[in-house]
Amino acid sequence: MSDAPLIVLVSGDELPTLQAQFARYEREYDVRGAGTAAEATAVLRDAAASRRPVALVVSDSVLPDAPMHEALHDWRAAVPTARRVITVPIARFGEETPWLRGAAQKGKIDTYVVLPQGVRDEEFHHAITDLLGDWGATVATSEVATVRIITPDASRLALAVRDFLDRTGFPHRTYAPDSPEGLEAHALLEDGAEPSYPLIHLTTGPFASTPLVQPRSVRDLAAIVYGRPSDIELDSVVDLVVVGAGPAGLAAAVYGASEGLSTVVLESEVVGGQAGTSSMIRNYLGFPRGISGMRLGQRARIQAVRFGARFFTGWPVTELVPGVDGAPHVVRTEGGEVRARAVLVASGVDYRRLGVEPLEELVGAGVHYGAAMTAAREMEDRDVFVVGGGNSAGQAAVHLSRFARSVTILVRRPDLASTMSRYLIDEIEWNPRISVRPCTQIVDGGATDGQLGWLTLRDVRDGSTEQVGAGGLFLLLGAEPHCDWLPEAVRRDDHGFVLTGRDVPTECWVDGRPPENLATCVPGVFAAGDIRSGSMKRVASASGEGASAVSLVHGWLEAQARV
Repeated sequence: MSDAPLIVLVSGDELPTLQAQFARYEREYDVRGAGTAAEATAVLRDAAASRRPVALVVSDSVLPDAPMHEALHDWRAAVPTARRVITVPIARFGEETPWLRGAAQKGKIDTYVVLPQGVRDEEFHHAITDLLGDWGATVATSEVATVRIITPDASRLALAVRDFLDRTGFPHRTYAPDSPEGLEAHALLEDGAEPSYPLIHLTTGPFASTPLVQPRSVRDLAAIVYGRPSDIELDSVVDLVVVGAGPAGLAAAVYGASEGLSTVVLESEVVGGQAGTSSMIRNYLGFPRGISGMRLGQRARIQAVRFGARFFTGWPVTELVPGVDGAPHVVRTEGGEVRARAVLVASGVDYRRLGVEPLEELVGAGVHYGAAMTAAREMEDRDVFVVGGGNSAGQAAVHLSRFARSVTILVRRPDLASTMSRYLIDEIEWNPRISVRPCTQIVDGGATDGQLGWLTLRDVRDGSTEQVGAGGLFLLLGAEPHCDWLPEAVRRDDHGFVLTGRDVPTECWVDGRPPENLATCVPGVFAAGDIRSGSMKRVASASGEGASAVSLVHGWLEAQARV
């Protein structure tokens, strides 16, 4: 398989064992063996020179010709996108665990596993397939094109469509208009119709009635893939409508639907929310090797759908009309409305705008809000800047470093210690492609040939400025709620976050008692996750709040049934 992605196995003593274990992958990968670190480095450098993809490097923990830390440095320099795994014979596992744990914490390796002792060691292969799946989702070009994007260039809309498809897990590829695939898509146009790029060719059976889409926005494509809220019977009332499909909304959908509540989820953009843009979440309970936000979100969606929840993506809510005297609440979107006995506001937050007008005009042309995993692949050999000091910014920087020549994190604070998890700080400090520039803000920027070309940086300590070349800018600037669609009766704090429980004004209390901890001032309307005032702004806590809200919904519905 001369064009298949490489898996490189490295060991002086255990190479036959590794080769036997990886025989099951040889149908779809080119599995190569190397007896020394130098031999492996040569294979990786040849692959890089010929632009051959390398999915995985699997190495014994001890090599005959080089210390492991030197080998890892050389392999990462040669192919930074490849995942790195250390295997350890069981006899050495206890002795070598301390340094392996440190290497994993700093991102030098993606994981370490015990060398299999026999056949069918599925725990070993689960680790391997996890990493191959992560590599395939974030680096590799899809081998199967359920969706074909036909475009002559990387326009803003084409990139937005690609990002939507990446985050929803749809296999897709991009083709030029004059390619065989492009000509096939053009043949589907009505006679005499002029193409408007990008053309989206949906190649599978479920979309046979609308195989060709010329979207004006991502929402046009989302409506075809996921439907419209108006598809719900207008004379029906659901038990629970969840606004937002981030971690809080997804947890509520799973627990609500699994406990028998008719549940509808409305998401304005893509399932997964802000967390869905994270290339790798390493500190989420139960995923020792980490999981991408996209995969976490899609797994939760599949889980919720299995229990009967319905999702409508690409439809921002425009209004919530609270029910009066036992009438249901009405949640309105441009695609229709949903009537529900209870509402959970889990719409999350957006990144704050930078506020530098020349750069706002370049959004989608080298400037991106959020991690923009699709755009990361376009950053090869560019100098990239990330603005933000939270975990999302750190995760974005680590992911971008697999592609970019350099990644600079810009923060106004003196360091990252007060805003970022320690494991990410350690990984950033070790990564030779990432640097941190403290006490710095962006004050200007501009384009070169229609794409971001330069930035002006200001040192907040002395006011000095410097102009630097920039091939990409990723803005992850903290939390800004956008819930103007909520009525005034749903009280918010001075920053726009929804007040719940004891934080609501005392005039909303009943008989001197505050609402339940996730309940708002409006009976039957609850809030969870990042949109809630005082929330922790972490994936795990948002999931917990979403699950907890379901028990409050049950209590509300039972109370209403008794009235």
